[in-house]
Amino acid sequence: MSYQLDKKDLEILQELQRDSRRTNKELAQAVNLSTTPTFERVKRLEREGYIKKYTAVLDADKLNRGFIAFCYLKLKQHTYENAIRIMQAVQQVPEIAECYNISGDHDFLLKIYARDMKDYQKFVLRILGDLDCIGSLNSSFVLGETKNDHSLPL
Repeated sequence: MSYQLDKKDLEILQELQRDSRRTNKELAQAVNLSTTPTFERVKRLEREGYIKKYTAVLDADKLNRGFIAFCYLKLKQHTYENAIRIMQAVQQVPEIAECYNISGDHDFLLKIYARDMKDYQKFVLRILGDLDCIGSLNSSFVLGETKNDHSLPL
C-alpha cells in the first residue's frame, strides 16, 4: 500500500536530491524534524520506492567521456520481439546512459557517452550495427551543456 506523501516527505526528498551524502542529523535540521522521525521517513521512502538509489554524479569531461550523442533509432519492423531486443541490448552497453521508447518519427532515443567522434563511430558500427532489427538511426551531438539537473521538480 502506498503512503500519501506530506510536505515533510517532499522536503526530505528535495534535500536528498540536493545532497544525498548528508548525515541524518544534517537532514533533520534542514527539514526541521528530530533525527528519529527523519530517519524513519527516509527508510519508508526507500522501502516504498520513492528513493530508487543513491549515486554520485561524475564529470564526464574529466573521465574522457565528454562527447555526448543523442541517437534516434527506428525499428525495421514494429514487432514486440524487435522492441524487446533493443531494450535488452541497451542494458548491456555501458556507453548508453539512457534509453527511452518514444513516440513520433523514431522508436527509441539513446543518450550515449563517448570519448570523441571516432569513438562514437566505432560504437555505432560495433554495437548498433550488430542489431539487425534497427531500420535507421540519426545522431545529434551536444555542442554545449546549458543545464544538466538530475533532480525532479517536487
